[in-house]
Amino acid sequence: MTLSVESKRKVAEFLLRIKAIQLRPNEPFTWASGRKSPIYCDNRKTLSHPTVRTFIRQMCSEEVENRFGKVDGIAGVATGGIALGALVAQELGLPFIYVRSGAKAHGMGNHIEGDLSALSNVVVIEDLISTGQSSLKAVDALREAGIEVKGLIAIFTYGFSDSVQAFEKANCTFSTLTDYPTMLNQAAAEGYITQGQKTALDKWSEDPVAWSDQQS
Repeated sequence: MTLSVESKRKVAEFLLRIKAIQLRPNEPFTWASGRKSPIYCDNRKTLSHPTVRTFIRQMCSEEVENRFGKVDGIAGVATGGIALGALVAQELGLPFIYVRSGAKAHGMGNHIEGDLSALSNVVVIEDLISTGQSSLKAVDALREAGIEVKGLIAIFTYGFSDSVQAFEKANCTFSTLTDYPTMLNQAAAEGYITQGQKTALDKWSEDPVAWSDQQS
């Protein structure tokens, strides 16, 4: 069973409403990489809105059960996937662990935090898939610790082809509660953007690097 079109649309509606996703095709954002982008996504904002937080927690929990069946635990990716992962684990009555961006340089030097002793498999929770590299680093860390990763669920994906290819290469199934095309359609329908701006945003998703270079 996959997520319904209506469910994906509702998640997109929420993300736009609380400004977790902001669209500025005429005044691009600058990402940490230095690349110019007409979109900025900060899904941590969902945590500040109880109705949105509850809907996303329930959606994510249902997706874990529907797509991956019985699992031993939930693993969040630091930092954006920690809170949502803990909420999903609570909803499902499962153990929770989280994966740091790298091993600590002090103490026990942990890369993964929590009790791994009873876990043979997990589903990974992430807030956003961009290139997919940070998500897959977490997947690698879990596999190196001897834990099977049944798959990964994120709130939103830009849908970049290189991220899709990276997950395929890593043999890691992933699912997202909503995606870039769904969000764009919802943004246009609700008047956040004009049809002309939607066309520009479609072009960005086709070749983000070229789009960014044209803004310089």
